[in-house]
Amino acid sequence: MPLQVDLARLADLTTGRPDQPDPLAFATVSGAHLYGFPSRDSDVDLRGVHVLPPRDLVGLREGEQTRTRMWDEDGVEYDLVTHDLGKFARLLLRRNGYVLEQLLSPLVVRTSDTHAELVALTPRLLTRHHAHHYAGFARTQTRLFDRTGELKPLLYTFRVLLTGIHLMRTGAVVADLPQLAASHPADAPPYLADLIAAKRDAEHGALDALVTPETAHADLTRLNATLDDAHHASRLPDQPDAFDALHDLVVRTRLGPQRG
Repeated sequence: MPLQVDLARLADLTTGRPDQPDPLAFATVSGAHLYGFPSRDSDVDLRGVHVLPPRDLVGLREGEQTRTRMWDEDGVEYDLVTHDLGKFARLLLRRNGYVLEQLLSPLVVRTSDTHAELVALTPRLLTRHHAHHYAGFARTQTRLFDRTGELKPLLYTFRVLLTGIHLMRTGAVVADLPQLAASHPADAPPYLADLIAAKRDAEHGALDALVTPETAHADLTRLNATLDDAHHASRLPDQPDAFDALHDLVVRTRLGPQRG
Protein backbone atom coordinates (compact mmCIF):
# COMPACT_ATOMS: atom_id res chain seq x y z
CA MET A 1 0.00 0.00 0.00
CA PRO A 2 1.14 3.61 -0.40
CA LEU A 3 2.97 5.16 2.52
CA GLN A 4 0.70 8.20 2.39
CA VAL A 5 -3.01 8.00 3.19
CA ASP A 6 -5.73 9.38 0.90
CA LEU A 7 -7.87 11.43 3.28
CA ALA A 8 -10.67 11.97 0.75
CA ARG A 9 -10.85 8.23 0.15
CA LEU A 10 -10.95 7.59 3.89
CA ALA A 11 -13.77 10.10 4.27
CA ASP A 12 -15.79 8.13 1.72
CA LEU A 13 -15.05 4.85 3.50
CA THR A 14 -16.31 6.20 6.85
CA THR A 15 -19.48 7.83 5.51
CA GLY A 16 -22.83 6.13 5.91
CA ARG A 17 -21.49 2.88 7.32
CA PRO A 18 -24.34 0.69 8.65
CA ASP A 19 -22.05 -0.55 11.43
CA GLN A 20 -21.52 3.07 12.60
CA PRO A 21 -25.12 4.27 13.08
CA ASP A 22 -24.35 7.37 15.15
CA PRO A 23 -22.88 10.61 13.81
CA LEU A 24 -19.12 11.04 14.01
CA ALA A 25 -17.90 14.20 15.71
CA PHE A 26 -14.54 13.48 14.12
CA ALA A 27 -12.32 10.78 12.69
CA THR A 28 -8.56 11.08 12.24
CA VAL A 29 -5.65 8.88 11.24
CA SER A 30 -3.53 7.60 14.12
CA GLY A 31 -0.88 4.89 14.37
CA ALA A 32 2.23 4.68 12.24
CA HIS A 33 0.96 7.12 9.61
CA LEU A 34 0.53 9.80 12.27
CA TYR A 35 3.84 8.89 13.91
CA GLY A 36 5.77 9.35 10.67
CA PHE A 37 6.98 5.79 10.13
CA PRO A 38 4.37 3.79 8.18
CA SER A 39 5.40 0.60 6.42
CA ARG A 40 4.34 -0.53 2.98
CA ASP A 41 2.27 -3.21 4.70
CA SER A 42 0.88 -1.03 7.51
CA ASP A 43 -2.83 -1.06 8.16
CA VAL A 44 -4.68 2.24 8.54
CA ASP A 45 -5.67 3.16 12.10
CA LEU A 46 -8.67 5.47 12.30
CA ARG A 47 -9.72 6.97 15.63
CA GLY A 48 -12.50 9.30 16.60
CA VAL A 49 -15.68 10.11 18.48
CA HIS A 50 -19.28 9.10 17.88
CA VAL A 51 -22.25 10.81 19.52
CA LEU A 52 -24.81 8.59 21.21
CA PRO A 53 -28.34 10.02 21.27
CA PRO A 54 -29.98 10.64 24.67
CA ARG A 55 -32.23 7.58 24.28
CA ASP A 56 -29.12 5.37 24.35
CA LEU A 57 -28.01 6.87 27.66
CA VAL A 58 -31.14 7.28 29.79
CA GLY A 59 -32.94 3.99 29.17
CA LEU A 60 -32.14 0.37 29.95
CA ARG A 61 -30.34 -0.30 26.66
CA GLU A 62 -27.08 1.60 26.85
CA GLY A 63 -25.38 2.40 23.58
CA GLU A 64 -21.84 1.35 22.77
CA GLN A 65 -19.36 3.53 24.64
CA THR A 66 -16.52 2.22 22.48
CA ARG A 67 -17.10 0.91 18.98
CA THR A 68 -14.48 -1.03 16.99
CA ARG A 69 -14.89 -1.81 13.31
CA MET A 70 -12.36 -3.54 11.04
CA TRP A 71 -12.58 -4.21 7.32
CA ASP A 72 -10.44 -4.84 4.24
CA GLU A 73 -10.57 -2.72 1.12
CA ASP A 74 -8.35 -3.39 -1.91
CA GLY A 75 -5.93 -5.40 0.20
CA VAL A 76 -5.64 -2.75 2.93
CA GLU A 77 -6.84 -3.38 6.47
CA TYR A 78 -8.74 -0.53 8.13
CA ASP A 79 -9.35 -0.26 11.86
CA LEU A 80 -11.90 2.33 13.06
CA VAL A 81 -12.20 2.78 16.83
CA THR A 82 -14.46 5.47 18.24
CA HIS A 83 -15.51 6.46 21.74
CA ASP A 84 -18.77 8.13 22.64
CA LEU A 85 -18.31 11.85 23.20
CA GLY A 86 -18.87 11.61 26.96
CA LYS A 87 -16.34 8.82 27.41
CA PHE A 88 -13.83 10.65 25.24
CA ALA A 89 -14.24 13.81 27.34
CA ARG A 90 -13.58 11.81 30.52
CA LEU A 91 -10.46 10.29 28.97
CA LEU A 92 -9.22 13.78 28.11
CA LEU A 93 -9.64 14.81 31.74
CA ARG A 94 -7.64 11.78 32.89
CA ARG A 95 -4.47 13.11 31.21
CA ASN A 96 -4.55 10.50 28.48
CA GLY A 97 -2.01 11.54 25.86
CA TYR A 98 -3.23 8.94 23.39
CA VAL A 99 -6.67 10.55 22.97
CA LEU A 100 -5.07 13.99 22.79
CA GLU A 101 -2.99 12.80 19.84
CA GLN A 102 -6.10 11.44 18.13
CA LEU A 103 -7.94 14.71 18.65
CA LEU A 104 -5.04 16.83 17.39
CA SER A 105 -3.96 14.58 14.51
CA PRO A 106 -3.37 16.70 11.39
CA LEU A 107 -4.63 13.77 9.27
CA VAL A 108 -8.32 14.68 9.53
CA VAL A 109 -10.82 12.36 7.86
CA ARG A 110 -14.08 13.72 9.32
CA THR A 111 -14.65 16.89 11.32
CA SER A 112 -17.46 18.97 12.82
CA ASP A 113 -18.13 21.98 15.04
CA THR A 114 -17.83 19.69 18.05
CA HIS A 115 -14.38 18.60 16.88
CA ALA A 116 -13.31 22.23 16.52
CA GLU A 117 -14.53 23.03 20.04
CA LEU A 118 -12.65 20.06 21.49
CA VAL A 119 -9.45 21.15 19.74
CA ALA A 120 -9.91 24.70 21.05
CA LEU A 121 -10.15 23.35 24.61
CA THR A 122 -6.89 21.38 24.49
CA PRO A 123 -4.65 24.11 25.98
CA ARG A 124 -6.80 23.84 29.12
CA LEU A 125 -6.40 20.06 29.23
CA LEU A 126 -2.60 19.83 29.13
CA THR A 127 -0.82 19.16 32.42
CA ARG A 128 2.69 18.33 33.52
CA HIS A 129 1.40 14.95 34.65
CA HIS A 130 0.89 13.88 31.04
CA ALA A 131 4.56 12.94 31.37
CA HIS A 132 3.45 9.89 33.37
CA HIS A 133 1.35 8.69 30.43
CA TYR A 134 4.33 8.84 28.07
CA ALA A 135 6.75 7.29 30.55
CA GLY A 136 4.33 4.41 31.14
CA PHE A 137 3.78 3.82 27.44
CA ALA A 138 7.55 3.84 26.92
CA ARG A 139 8.01 1.13 29.55
CA THR A 140 5.40 -1.07 27.87
CA GLN A 141 6.99 -0.67 24.44
CA THR A 142 10.48 -1.25 25.81
CA ARG A 143 9.37 -4.60 27.24
CA LEU A 144 7.88 -5.49 23.84
CA PHE A 145 11.15 -4.55 22.13
CA ASP A 146 13.08 -6.72 24.57
CA ARG A 147 10.85 -9.70 23.73
CA THR A 148 10.77 -9.30 19.94
CA GLY A 149 13.88 -7.36 18.92
CA GLU A 150 11.71 -5.66 16.26
CA LEU A 151 12.01 -2.15 14.87
CA LYS A 152 8.39 -1.23 15.52
CA PRO A 153 8.33 -1.23 19.33
CA LEU A 154 11.72 0.51 19.43
CA LEU A 155 10.45 3.30 17.19
CA TYR A 156 7.26 3.54 19.25
CA THR A 157 9.36 3.92 22.39
CA PHE A 158 11.51 6.69 20.94
CA ARG A 159 8.39 8.38 19.62
CA VAL A 160 6.50 8.48 22.93
CA LEU A 161 9.54 9.66 24.87
CA LEU A 162 10.24 12.51 22.45
CA THR A 163 6.53 13.42 22.33
CA GLY A 164 6.48 13.63 26.12
CA ILE A 165 9.67 15.69 26.24
CA HIS A 166 8.33 18.07 23.59
CA LEU A 167 5.01 18.46 25.44
CA MET A 168 6.71 19.21 28.76
CA ARG A 169 9.01 21.78 27.19
CA THR A 170 6.65 23.52 24.77
CA GLY A 171 3.07 22.72 25.79
CA ALA A 172 2.39 21.31 22.31
CA VAL A 173 1.41 17.78 21.31
CA VAL A 174 3.48 16.47 18.38
CA ALA A 175 3.35 12.78 17.46
CA ASP A 176 5.44 12.76 14.25
CA LEU A 177 8.83 11.19 15.01
CA PRO A 178 10.82 12.79 12.14
CA GLN A 179 9.45 16.21 13.16
CA LEU A 180 10.34 15.55 16.80
CA ALA A 181 13.85 14.45 15.86
CA ALA A 182 14.35 17.63 13.86
CA SER A 183 13.04 19.76 16.75
CA HIS A 184 15.27 18.05 19.33
CA PRO A 185 18.51 17.13 17.56
CA ALA A 186 20.45 17.00 20.81
CA ASP A 187 18.06 14.40 22.23
CA ALA A 188 17.20 12.25 19.19
CA PRO A 189 19.61 9.38 18.46
CA PRO A 190 21.44 9.88 15.14
CA TYR A 191 20.30 6.52 13.75
CA LEU A 192 16.54 7.24 13.94
CA ALA A 193 16.31 8.10 10.23
CA ASP A 194 17.87 4.74 9.34
CA LEU A 195 15.39 2.89 11.58
CA ILE A 196 12.45 4.71 9.98
CA ALA A 197 13.73 3.95 6.47
CA ALA A 198 14.12 0.27 7.35
CA LYS A 199 10.60 0.03 8.76
CA ARG A 200 9.09 1.28 5.48
CA ASP A 201 9.82 -2.12 3.94
CA ALA A 202 8.47 -4.32 6.74
CA GLU A 203 5.96 -3.63 9.53
CA HIS A 204 7.62 -6.22 11.78
CA GLY A 205 11.21 -5.95 10.57
CA ALA A 206 14.10 -6.95 12.78
CA LEU A 207 16.70 -4.56 14.14
CA ASP A 208 19.49 -6.36 12.24
CA ALA A 209 22.74 -4.35 12.24
CA LEU A 210 21.21 -0.86 12.32
CA VAL A 211 21.95 -0.39 16.02
CA THR A 212 22.92 -2.75 18.81
CA PRO A 213 20.36 -3.44 21.54
CA GLU A 214 22.89 -2.12 24.05
CA THR A 215 23.16 1.24 22.27
CA ALA A 216 19.38 1.45 21.89
CA HIS A 217 18.86 0.77 25.61
CA ALA A 218 21.45 3.37 26.55
CA ASP A 219 19.61 5.98 24.49
CA LEU A 220 16.25 4.93 25.93
CA THR A 221 17.62 5.28 29.46
CA ARG A 222 18.95 8.72 28.61
CA LEU A 223 15.62 9.85 27.12
CA ASN A 224 13.66 8.55 30.10
CA ALA A 225 15.87 10.68 32.33
CA THR A 226 15.38 13.65 29.99
CA LEU A 227 11.60 13.21 30.16
CA ASP A 228 11.76 13.09 33.95
CA ASP A 229 13.82 16.31 34.04
CA ALA A 230 11.44 17.99 31.59
CA HIS A 231 8.49 16.94 33.74
CA HIS A 232 9.96 18.53 36.86
CA ALA A 233 10.91 21.70 34.98
CA SER A 234 7.64 22.04 33.08
CA ARG A 235 5.47 25.11 33.54
CA LEU A 236 2.32 23.23 32.61
CA PRO A 237 -0.33 23.16 35.37
CA ASP A 238 -0.94 20.22 37.68
CA GLN A 239 -4.63 19.89 36.83
CA PRO A 240 -6.76 20.39 33.70
CA ASP A 241 -9.07 23.40 33.71
CA ALA A 242 -11.76 22.33 31.27
CA PHE A 243 -14.26 20.19 33.19
CA ASP A 244 -17.13 22.68 33.06
CA ALA A 245 -16.47 23.56 29.42
CA LEU A 246 -16.36 19.89 28.42
CA HIS A 247 -19.55 19.18 30.37
CA ASP A 248 -21.31 22.03 28.58
CA LEU A 249 -20.05 20.84 25.19
CA VAL A 250 -21.26 17.27 25.78
CA VAL A 251 -24.71 18.45 26.92
CA ARG A 252 -25.12 20.87 24.01
CA THR A 253 -24.02 18.27 21.49
CA ARG A 254 -26.35 15.63 22.90
CA LEU A 255 -29.44 17.81 23.19
CA GLY A 256 -28.96 20.06 20.19
CA PRO A 257 -28.97 19.13 16.51
CA GLN A 258 -26.44 16.31 16.28
CA ARG A 259 -23.64 17.24 13.96
CA GLY A 260 -21.48 14.62 12.30
